[in-house]
Amino acid sequence: MKHLLYVGNKLQQHGYTPSGVDVYSKKFEELGFKVTAVSSIKNKYLRLLKMFFTILRYRNSVDFILIDTYSTQNFYFAFLCGLLAKLIKIKYIPILRGGNLPQRLVKSKKLSNLLFKNAHVNIAPSKYLKDAFNVHNFNNVLYIPNSISLKDYEFTPKPIDIPKLLWVRSFVKIYNPKLAIKIFSAIKSKYPEATLCMVGPEKDGSLQNCKAYAEQLNLNVKFTGQLTKQEWRELSNNYNIFINTTNFDNTPVSVIEAMALGLPVISTNVGGLPYLINNVEDGILVPANNPTHFIDAIVSLVENPTKAQELSIHAREKVSNYDWQIVKLNWQKLFT
Repeated sequence: MKHLLYVGNKLQQHGYTPSGVDVYSKKFEELGFKVTAVSSIKNKYLRLLKMFFTILRYRNSVDFILIDTYSTQNFYFAFLCGLLAKLIKIKYIPILRGGNLPQRLVKSKKLSNLLFKNAHVNIAPSKYLKDAFNVHNFNNVLYIPNSISLKDYEFTPKPIDIPKLLWVRSFVKIYNPKLAIKIFSAIKSKYPEATLCMVGPEKDGSLQNCKAYAEQLNLNVKFTGQLTKQEWRELSNNYNIFINTTNFDNTPVSVIEAMALGLPVISTNVGGLPYLINNVEDGILVPANNPTHFIDAIVSLVENPTKAQELSIHAREKVSNYDWQIVKLNWQKLFT
């Protein structure tokens, strides 16, 4: 039995959105691999020490070290874990989670070369990141997409007469949640019965800022906090348009989920989103931080419900390729 050590921010128990290590460590166990996953310590420096300690503890039994790799401060955690793995001669595999990693390749060129070029392989969950890494001459990059269990997502095309907007992400500045409220304010003036629900946990003060902004504009925005997958799938039945306002991104699972559920998606045209969505074929892409284009897109769906249904049907067809039953075969091949 192959032993996998998965290193990442395993913080779901502290109220954070489940990350790669939370989700995939369980999936790999179901495939028959032995999995050790760290770390759930909330303090980031103690969490890093736990990662180091666990790598050293299992250095003689582990076959691969998987490292969730982001583009901000956690990039340095990934670098240090990868460096330790290299020193003790264990194969390590960075899993490229950060939508802004292409900029990190430029900003931290030497560290990036050490981390990614010495890896057994780098896993890109989007073709966007694979292409970006190839441009910088990283040829050891394998595309394995983010996945969902498609059977858990009942496809229900939504009637669109009144805009009922749904936003699902962590409340972080780079995801630009405040833009959703700006959009809603304008839509509300045209469609007084329109609604907006924002789902996700607080991360950097953005949730409180959004609540204050909605109150300032006298808007009744529903903030649910973090929900389980099942809870937000059930909630989605009350909404008919999914908006994704992010300024940077990879291939967000929440967007894949919305496409599976039958919600037409309007998203900013950034990062990996144009690799996921074909504009006006299975979703709508608009420029980042531009409420006017979002508003026009929402109005176009309300005024052309047949087109909205076509987008939803094509989106569901596309995300069938992200089903875990298909994606898992790539992981099995990698580890065996």
